[in-house]
Amino acid sequence: MNEVRVAIVGMGIGRPNGRAIASDPRGRVVALCDLVEERMREFSVELPEPPKLYTDYREMCRDPEIDAVFVGTPNQWHVPVALEAVKNDKHVMVTKPLADSEDAARHLVEAAEAAGVVNMMSLSTRFADPVRYLGRLIDDGEFGDLYYARARSVRRSGIPDWNLGFIQAGGGAFRDMGVHVLDAAWWLLGQPRPVSVAGVAGARFGPYGKGYWHFHEPAPEFYSQYAADDYAGGFIRFEGGLGLQVESFWASHQPGEVQIELFGTQAGARLRPLTLYRTVSGAPQDVTVELPEGAKPWDHIAAHFIECILDGAECHAPLRHGLIVQEMMEALLKSAETGREVNLE
Repeated sequence: MNEVRVAIVGMGIGRPNGRAIASDPRGRVVALCDLVEERMREFSVELPEPPKLYTDYREMCRDPEIDAVFVGTPNQWHVPVALEAVKNDKHVMVTKPLADSEDAARHLVEAAEAAGVVNMMSLSTRFADPVRYLGRLIDDGEFGDLYYARARSVRRSGIPDWNLGFIQAGGGAFRDMGVHVLDAAWWLLGQPRPVSVAGVAGARFGPYGKGYWHFHEPAPEFYSQYAADDYAGGFIRFEGGLGLQVESFWASHQPGEVQIELFGTQAGARLRPLTLYRTVSGAPQDVTVELPEGAKPWDHIAAHFIECILDGAECHAPLRHGLIVQEMMEALLKSAETGREVNLE
């Protein structure tokens, strides 16, 4: 096999992932799957060749001319679709978060690993050039020992209003946006084992029709179904004494921000703008890093997925990573619900 034939499920986040796969010289998008045919037809004109169109993911997964499946559905359907792909011996890549619950995530990981297929998370923050650059500096020892990090994703008015899956049980701000900064910060810290989580979470805007995308107020029949968090924050303690403060807000009276801050014994860093902090000859030194324009995160993700399938490369973002991040997210939300710290040991 010298190319990977991929099916894209979900025409939301599936579009940037599909474009990247189709742009890779060893990737082909041969099928699309969505409940709405018009969405697939709109996207299909962007592809180099006409794909097959499916509205039933089970039928699609039985297609012998498909090698791999990208799952870009609402959270609640990640595991059912990915399990069907794995059952049919397809390699699988899933957008964040891995699932809508820890149990579902664990079931999928066990099935994918038992099947021996390439299984990977699509993580646009972890695979972005600034995060990859910090990762290389960490590997080179520039920060000394990392011991603490802060990560946050804040929107002023950004609750999604185009799909009920976002606001129903299993959705929410933390699983949608907090997962990005949580995963990237955890990866930069070296994927330490989480020990305990304490958190708070709630919904102060969404159930009242406030805080939606670009200050739009949806119909009451939409927001009356709100059953998730629109903010969450907490503290994760890792093995070895490392700590991570993480926050996610879909709506707030604060300026929008996506930020990760690293604390090391030799240096620190801030993701946006990309800045390094050191002490040189007894004086503080702040260095703003201007990275040359490079490939988009989706291109890095597609290339790595294809490399893992065709070349047998070790996957740097397996579904098991997604499971560990899911464990941390669910523990924070459980802590918020019970008012108690959750012990993961």
